[in-house]
This record gives sequence, structure tokens and C-alpha cells, in this order.
Amino acid sequence: MKRFRLAFRIGIISGNGEVRAMVRTETIGIETRGNGHMVDVTDRVAGFVSACGLTHGAATVFVPGATGAVTTIEYESRLEQDFARLMQELAPQQREYAHNARWRDGNGHSHVRASLLGPSLTVPVQNGRLLLGTWQQIIVLDFDVLARTRKIVFQAIGE
Repeated sequence: MKRFRLAFRIGIISGNGEVRAMVRTETIGIETRGNGHMVDVTDRVAGFVSACGLTHGAATVFVPGATGAVTTIEYESRLEQDFARLMQELAPQQREYAHNARWRDGNGHSHVRASLLGPSLTVPVQNGRLLLGTWQQIIVLDFDVLARTRKIVFQAIGE
């Protein structure tokens, strides 16, 4: 039985001193239209995992900012409509938000919607492949009220 120990800033080291883990990070920009716009990043994440040479571990997708989110979904137009309707029911744009009264930027609903989903998602990787279901895609959502180039951070951890 091999013993492993966690080495500070390096990764997992085997008993004979061999480095057994890696961490790779990449930041990309994606164009979004705001207002709940969904962008499928599954192929980009899979390409990142492949380029890193990750065979076993995890891939994380993170959206810096308070009005972006990441989740998985069956990415198709009707479900995209259903999702937008649900977000409108949970956090209606026309509702009065204390955030809007303070900042006058009209995106209080954007912050609430993003916080419901969260800014990151981690997917296991086995044999170099993301362990997603057949109809499961990784999507980034931009809930803010303006179009932008949104930064997305990919990180691979493992071997």
C-alpha cells in the first residue's frame, strides 16, 4: 500500500518523492448578452482538461463577479426558456430591491439570481473525460443587465 502526503504548494507526493498531482489554471473571456444569457462551455472545459493532460482528478469552472453563475443543464432552447421563466418567478426583475435603491443600477435581481446558483462547479475527471451525464452540459449564466466579456476561470487538479 502506497502512502501519500500533501506537500505545500506542490501537490500530492508519493512515498518515493514522485510528484503525483498537478494544478493548472486558465482564464478565458466569453461574450454574454446579460439578462440570464446562457453559454455552453462544456467543449471548452473538455478541451482544457485534454490540453492539461489530466487523466484523473477534477475540473472546476468559476465565474468571478457577483452576477454570474455556473451550473449544469440539458442545454436546449425550450429548457432555456423554462429556466428563464423560473428565474423570473423566483427573483422578478420588476420587484423592489434594496440594492437598487442604494446603487440605482437596476440589477438587484441579477445578484439574487446568481447567488441562488453559485459562482462555481466542479466535475470529476476519469480517464481524461469529464464525468457528465449524456444530456448534461456545463453552462455559464450572466444575470447582469448589460452585455459584456465575462471572465471564466478553469482549473484542473489531479494527475
